[in-house]
Amino acid sequence: MFRGSIVAIVTPFKDGKVDEGAFRDLIEFQIGMGTDGIVPCGTTGESATLSYEEHERVVEVAIEAVDKRVPVIAGTGSNSTAETIMLTKHAERAGADGALLITPYYNKPTQEGLYQHYRAVSEEVDLPLILYNVPGRTGVNLLPETVARLAELKNIVGIKEATGDMNQVSRIIEMCPEGFTVLSGDDFTTFPLMCLGGKGVISVTANIAPKDMASLVDALEAGDMDEARRLHYRLLPLHRAMFIETNPIPVKTALAMMGRIEEELRLPLVPMAPSNRERLKKALTDYGLL
Repeated sequence: MFRGSIVAIVTPFKDGKVDEGAFRDLIEFQIGMGTDGIVPCGTTGESATLSYEEHERVVEVAIEAVDKRVPVIAGTGSNSTAETIMLTKHAERAGADGALLITPYYNKPTQEGLYQHYRAVSEEVDLPLILYNVPGRTGVNLLPETVARLAELKNIVGIKEATGDMNQVSRIIEMCPEGFTVLSGDDFTTFPLMCLGGKGVISVTANIAPKDMASLVDALEAGDMDEARRLHYRLLPLHRAMFIETNPIPVKTALAMMGRIEEELRLPLVPMAPSNRERLKKALTDYGLL
């Protein structure tokens, strides 16, 4: 159902507020460069510091701006099941094509708790749901056995896998029904994950290099391994640069250097350290983005 290079798009701010004009421009840039889907209000979109009103508005603007040209998969997850249901219901009403649901963070539920959390959301909406597993941020790993149980539910259609563990990815693909979509949640692993049977990536790097990320996925789908390998290694320095500091600090700084947004983050995120800023600038310059 969902495939390709899907951008985990940033939320631009200006003077403390969401910059809707810049956000719409970013979406046009992404679609024009071949991006296959838009994820607003994910980790890269600083969802953790958006108010409910801002969160809902960002999703609405994304849906309006995209205008059905590519899927919009709204980030609606939370560590509260009730809050997740509320945000997911809103995304469904607003016309999103799907929702991306982070595993509940900080409260570290058991595998049964994770299953019941996602099942409760699934029962409240008809929207296609993508699980999101990133233990490095949440403190809990959604295990393949639990993913396989969840894949049996009617509208849980895939997972964004950001463990970096190709054995875990292999087990998920092995255990889940045919048609269950596995997407990379870490730009570095797009190439190997798709070689194992994944269908694409929800990407940070696509914010700044959307054409090459889309071309990488397209080459893998076409079986052009030489071109895919070339793009994988070409993009690696950018992937590394995007994680010099905590995401989304580098990618928002990069977009500001490229003149696409204001360089504005929300606390507790702060501007890059000067030495890291220079490393980022060099990576962008070497790639030809500056």
